[in-house]
Amino acid sequence: MASGLFALLDDIAALMDDVAVMTKVAGKKTAAILGDDLAVNAQKASGFAASRELPVIWEITKGSLINKLIVLPLVFLLDYFYPPLIHWLLVVGGLYLAFEGAEKILEWLFHSHSAHQRPQLQDSPEAILAKERKKIRSAILTDLILSLEIVIIAISAVGDQELAVKVLSVSLVAFLATIGIYGLVALIVRLDDMGVALIQWGWESVGKALIWLLPRIIKALSILGTLAMLLVAGGIFLHQLPLLEELFHSWPPILAELLLGFGVGVVLVGIVTLAKKIKFS
Repeated sequence: MASGLFALLDDIAALMDDVAVMTKVAGKKTAAILGDDLAVNAQKASGFAASRELPVIWEITKGSLINKLIVLPLVFLLDYFYPPLIHWLLVVGGLYLAFEGAEKILEWLFHSHSAHQRPQLQDSPEAILAKERKKIRSAILTDLILSLEIVIIAISAVGDQELAVKVLSVSLVAFLATIGIYGLVALIVRLDDMGVALIQWGWESVGKALIWLLPRIIKALSILGTLAMLLVAGGIFLHQLPLLEELFHSWPPILAELLLGFGVGVVLVGIVTLAKKIKFS
């Protein structure tokens, strides 16, 4: 009986070793998309009142964890029973990201200046909460699509490993991504508080530098987040649709992805805008 127990422990140790190795491999493969994920989610989690920043990030984090609980079993089942459907799910997600990214750029180009010129009435508390809930839903939906890509890249990285190793390593990468990304986002949005604390502790120059940096970091992440959505969308189209991959094979990848993401997004924004006009005409 003792020998059987030691054999079981040895099998568990071997499994954990394999999981650790495959988690490292999958983590390296998903590093690029994790960077994009950070930029996108930092953008989504910013722009709230200071008192609401951490509660909003916590709501988005909970939504992200639920997303992982949805995406992981779905991808494992599809990978086992019908892998081609995974690619089409990615394409649908890419369409959403392209639409969101292009809509933000078009709004900035054509509407932001006129919007600032009009006097704005103070929003009621109910309107502010409604906007907050809308932004949280948008952030969680975007996270769902990015989670899908992270899990698919991770599952392709572990290759033909046995099922237990594949499930544990991919799940570990997915949940660590949520903890790491939203932990960093929370840290970024509270840089001003850290700056105030440092000033009180006598590190005045460092504290003032953090306070000065925060709005500039948020603005930079807002721009990077929008570009990241277009790049992720374009990358999905480029790698999941062979015709486009052949068409743009001689282009620099980042330029092809950006052009595809923005081009498809502009078309989708046009279709949605036209549909709304027809509906309300």
